[in-house]
Amino acid sequence: MSSSAAPSGTGSSRIRSWWGWGYADAHPGDAECAALGSLLPGTHPRPLPLPRVADLRIGRPVVAPPPALDHLISTDPDVRAAHAMGRAYRDIARALRGRPGRIPDLVAHPLRDTDVTDLLDWAGGQGVAVVPFGGGTSVVGGVEYRGDTHRAVLSLDLTAMDRVLEVDAVSRSARIQAGALGPALERQLRPHGLTLRHFPQSFEFSTLGGWLATRAGGHYATERTRIDDFVQGMTVVTPAGSGTSWRLPASGAGPSPDRFFLGSEGAFGVITEAWMRLQERPRFKASASVAFTDFHRALEAVRAVAQSDLAPANCRLLDPGEALLSGAAQDGSSVLVLGFESATAPVGDRLADALELARAHGGRGGAGDAASAGDGAPADAAVSAWRSAFLRMPYLRDGLARMGAVVETFETAATWDRVPDLVDAVRTEVGAAALKATGNPATVNCRLTHVYPDGAAPYFTVAVAGRPGDEVAVWDEIKAAACEVLHRYRATITHHHAVGRDHRPGYDAQRPEPFALALRAAKDALDPRRVLNPGVLVD
Repeated sequence: MSSSAAPSGTGSSRIRSWWGWGYADAHPGDAECAALGSLLPGTHPRPLPLPRVADLRIGRPVVAPPPALDHLISTDPDVRAAHAMGRAYRDIARALRGRPGRIPDLVAHPLRDTDVTDLLDWAGGQGVAVVPFGGGTSVVGGVEYRGDTHRAVLSLDLTAMDRVLEVDAVSRSARIQAGALGPALERQLRPHGLTLRHFPQSFEFSTLGGWLATRAGGHYATERTRIDDFVQGMTVVTPAGSGTSWRLPASGAGPSPDRFFLGSEGAFGVITEAWMRLQERPRFKASASVAFTDFHRALEAVRAVAQSDLAPANCRLLDPGEALLSGAAQDGSSVLVLGFESATAPVGDRLADALELARAHGGRGGAGDAASAGDGAPADAAVSAWRSAFLRMPYLRDGLARMGAVVETFETAATWDRVPDLVDAVRTEVGAAALKATGNPATVNCRLTHVYPDGAAPYFTVAVAGRPGDEVAVWDEIKAAACEVLHRYRATITHHHAVGRDHRPGYDAQRPEPFALALRAAKDALDPRRVLNPGVLVD
């Protein structure tokens, strides 16, 4: 069996961390970890050591694939460990304590759809669980196996299927394999002058298939906020057979097959490729930040912008805590980051109109950055600081985890009439739950990541010193309190982070029972041997 199974298509020779976020060489060193820990009372005096695969108990695989599939399979301990879990705080904390969970017996790297079919056929006959795997950035337990129902576990890594297969410049769309990581996908589209322009925070380390299977949110704060908005058609391989939906700009022909598999998280089939809507690369950009002394007035300003026809690409509201952490403001202000872009026309007027709306609700500032539009305006320091902090934040979370801190995020969406009270309740009740669980004061910050005319998506960050050796249980207690608040306010269990295994209770409570009945029937029909990502969406 092959022992080299580094994901293809990364476009980088840097080594991915097997246990933490991103690249191994980008993680904070011990001194930086200690400096981060000093910001939270009650953390360790020194960081936990970096975990090593050599210290894990990784047994021999209990199954062996047939010779015809052997060239697709790796049993290398490093590769298996890197596929054991996602990159949620629970995963990081477990890895630091040497308890990553069930390590897959085998990791497969199919090269084409027929390989996926063959692997599913073999796994079904052997009672082997199959967990589809893209970039491994799941933060909801979506790529790990929990339980003991199956005799063995196969991680099905799609990253060798990473090509843009066809570009239709007339229709501005492309057929792309699901294993393409964000940078590889964009690199292949660039010669055509086109872009998918879907940039989640995990862009560098996540795949098209992962975005589709989790209904991922991207960088657009309004209008085209989700990967759903870019899908023309998909190919899905299931244990019951393969199928490809027609590539169409729109259709009213009954329930959509694409909509069924979007967000299905590998529970019903494996997405192997998709036709995606593209756009021209933007040439005109303008951005600015606006500060507010009152967070609730800032919410009103964001609602006014969202209910206008301005459609900013970026409309992120940071509360004082988020603004402080990102360096966007040091004076206790909330900060609204606005950005506009276009491939065809200057966007300065749209930015000016949005700034006028924000100032009408108490905002101040907003000189902006329209240098890329050709007017030579100076860069907005708050916008630049937020961009840098946004990409660095997951690494800092892992550094704080080494100091015994519990640092994690959760996000939701609710209608505007509920958003202000929801944010206040989460801050109060989640903060109280963290204090009760740890005896230490917690920081609970909020930002809005996506906004709509009828509502918004608040995104919360919790940071508190944990109980030594019991950090995962602490987070579970805090997350339970958060989920209770979300349910009470009829806010979704997730806006764009998927359900996985961690959000199953919230998802079960949110979905209507007749729909749950339909999902269970679909599982029976498409995956009768129950090998695909067991425990996700349906039992």
